[in-house]
Amino acid sequence: MSSYKIKSGKGELVLQKSASLVGLKGKKKADLGKADFVRQELLPSLGGFQVVSLKNDGATVDEKLDEVRQRKEVEVGTHVYFAEGSKKPLVPTGEIFIIFQPDVDESEQLLVLDEYRLTLVERRSADQVTARVTKDSPNPIKVAQALQGISMVKFAEPDLDMLLEEYDLALPNDTYLAEEWHLKNDGFIASGSYTTKKGADAKIVDAWKRLDSLGSPDIVLAIIDNGIDISHPDLKPKVFRPFDLWTQSDRLSDGDPDFTHGTPCASLAVAVANGQGMVGVAPNAKFMPVSGTSFSVRATEQMFEYCTQNGADVISCSWGTTDPRYTLNSLKEEAIAKAARQGRGGKGCVICFAAGNEGVDFVNFYAAHPDVICVAACDSKDRYASYSNQGAEVSVCAPSNGDWPLIAARAWWDPGTNVRGEGAFKFWADGVERQGPYKHFGGTSGAAPIVAGICALLLSANPNLTAKEVKEILQKTADKIGDLAEYKNGHSRKFGYGRVNADKAVAEAIRRRDAASAPTSEVSTPVVSGQGLFRFSVERQPSQGFSVQTGVFADYGNVLIAAEKLQRQFSQPIVVNINQLSGKTVYKVLVGAFDKKTDASDLQKKMKTGGVDGFVKDLKEMA
Repeated sequence: MSSYKIKSGKGELVLQKSASLVGLKGKKKADLGKADFVRQELLPSLGGFQVVSLKNDGATVDEKLDEVRQRKEVEVGTHVYFAEGSKKPLVPTGEIFIIFQPDVDESEQLLVLDEYRLTLVERRSADQVTARVTKDSPNPIKVAQALQGISMVKFAEPDLDMLLEEYDLALPNDTYLAEEWHLKNDGFIASGSYTTKKGADAKIVDAWKRLDSLGSPDIVLAIIDNGIDISHPDLKPKVFRPFDLWTQSDRLSDGDPDFTHGTPCASLAVAVANGQGMVGVAPNAKFMPVSGTSFSVRATEQMFEYCTQNGADVISCSWGTTDPRYTLNSLKEEAIAKAARQGRGGKGCVICFAAGNEGVDFVNFYAAHPDVICVAACDSKDRYASYSNQGAEVSVCAPSNGDWPLIAARAWWDPGTNVRGEGAFKFWADGVERQGPYKHFGGTSGAAPIVAGICALLLSANPNLTAKEVKEILQKTADKIGDLAEYKNGHSRKFGYGRVNADKAVAEAIRRRDAASAPTSEVSTPVVSGQGLFRFSVERQPSQGFSVQTGVFADYGNVLIAAEKLQRQFSQPIVVNINQLSGKTVYKVLVGAFDKKTDASDLQKKMKTGGVDGFVKDLKEMA
């Protein structure tokens, strides 16, 4: 097939005509993908054409395209091309961008267009035009190539369309990802043939996509527990400054079958994405294992002090007590408070505690501490897990077992559980054997590290959040589940403020980060006497229709910053309303301009999901 060398951007393209694909444009929006002369439609829209392969009956693509162009339902047909070394189809739109030499006047330019039967589409400057091929022109690739050889033409480039790369996050491909329903619940567990409730999850995958990452490797998540297998393949690559309270060294105690709990807890929070096994909520975070829980005051002080002095950002604890004989004394409360308020250079370590599994109407005494995030449990159908302790201190709930368990890592010395008596069913609640050092797990012990992992994602998005702000965000963005009548002032003793929603929480963390990145002087006082509306491109905006107002600024520099971010995030025009307030100029910033109020309302909802507050405004009121 023919090859063509043309200018493209700052370089050149060598184009090869496709031997099988063509681009077709139908008359009156005809769908040519289903026409009797089409073998297969590959792309429904590229450069304004449908890209298809034709039934050739032994004919060449040139012969078949000439034949199809005569069909009454076909308005335009074009060849499809591939750049040398690329498998992406290119379609010429029919337009050609031409820059003439400086001394070529307008009449001479028109003579060049006439010679190639081109029509003038747009004069961009004295020496730059956009032209379009007509039915009497050669194809735009040939025309551009010919124009590049004319002395009067400085530059000629055909407008080509192709599919660009979508820089979407590549999700982990770990073996058990599809069964980790707490990350993304699709409504069915294939290996167990078990139906769950679609969407009854912590929205972790959505949070990864919003972050465009699996979290930051700069965030350190500490697990304080017993039986932590730092040789496990999902934990070993990320171990950071380990410590054992029993050995008072970095040598962690292992091998005791009575202590295996810390390994599954750690994996739910931070298991690495390595293409095998499972994956944690914050796979990129560093993992600080602190082994050896204790009721002792000295040990309590030491474990939390070790975490704060060695750089822990988040601390997860799936242990405690509800025995009234062992409530926390003031020294233990102070040790936890010190970490939660003074860690992270004064921003505070984020501390998560499990509510407990006794099914009582009060929570684990450690989890009741006002500076920690108390985590209860719900199941794969968004129901209350009956074992989960209840109480006024419950912050949020997170997915765990109750009907279908979680998959987690197990220590090499874990003997398993006799779910059905002695025999083969030691690690898997349903009796189905699965590969590798993993097991079924649950309880609030599973829910707490899931929330701890989410906290690590929040700090990945916004490292400047305080521990108090992280707790506030989790509670503010949680989804209400269960009987809404149980919630009093937004809080349920069973579910806290709801099932944690990592995506909404990360969106709020990002919103706060962006709001803090520029020291705005936002004005909250109502403004009056509008002086006009202007589209941000400095095009006058008619005082009609609807928009979404986001804020009022006294500093025009902050308007520029806010407008750039809003336009990039929501792909809508930015409208600025200039006003006077107490003799000073202030600026209302609005997003979008719609004829219908419903369209503005839809944008408002999208903005809220994206972490930006706003309200629908009638532009007539701002004239």
